Amino acid sequence: MARTREFDEEKVLEAAMQLFWEKGYEATSLSDLTARMGIQRPSIYSTFGDKKELFEAALRRYTTSRAADIRARLQGHTSVKQAFAIFFEEVIAAEYTKDISNGCFCINTMVELAPHDERFEILTREHQLYLAVIFQETIERGIQSGELEEGTDAKSIAQALIVALIGLTVMMKSQPQKPFIDNAIATTLTLLK
Repeated sequence: MARTREFDEEKVLEAAMQLFWEKGYEATSLSDLTARMGIQRPSIYSTFGDKKELFEAALRRYTTSRAADIRARLQGHTSVKQAFAIFFEEVIAAEYTKDISNGCFCINTMVELAPHDERFEILTREHQLYLAVIFQETIERGIQSGELEEGTDAKSIAQALIVALIGLTVMMKSQPQKPFIDNAIATTLTLLK
């Protein structure tokens, strides 16, 4: 008879995700994982597979949650311009209120693993493309409502905003001066005519 799991799989995956997010893949040991997750190595292996498979499960959890959060935040405003302005303001504010910036787990993975591992190159690129679709749909909503000019290239602007978001997230790790960031994002948002 198979043993039932004595732990909440979602809870331990969340714990692994937080640890990988804080330390990165390479710096996280199996001992770190067992301590943070509160389960033993055999349970990790039987539930998630090896360390890389656990990391992938944690990354997928993050990207799914992050995309849903971004979609909800952008849809929460009638004005598309206001939605993007508030979204970027919140990203900036969140980074300045932290003692240490962990950045974006997906972007951290893009920097640490994607250049050396095709699986993570594909996963991080898929997340970027999915976020670009969310941005594009939001911009198209603004075109349909008449807030944005007819003929606006929603796809190109969405892609430019994704590049700005990724650059912003990476740059925030060095805690740049806020006026520098505010000016850059204000200029970027002028793409939404």
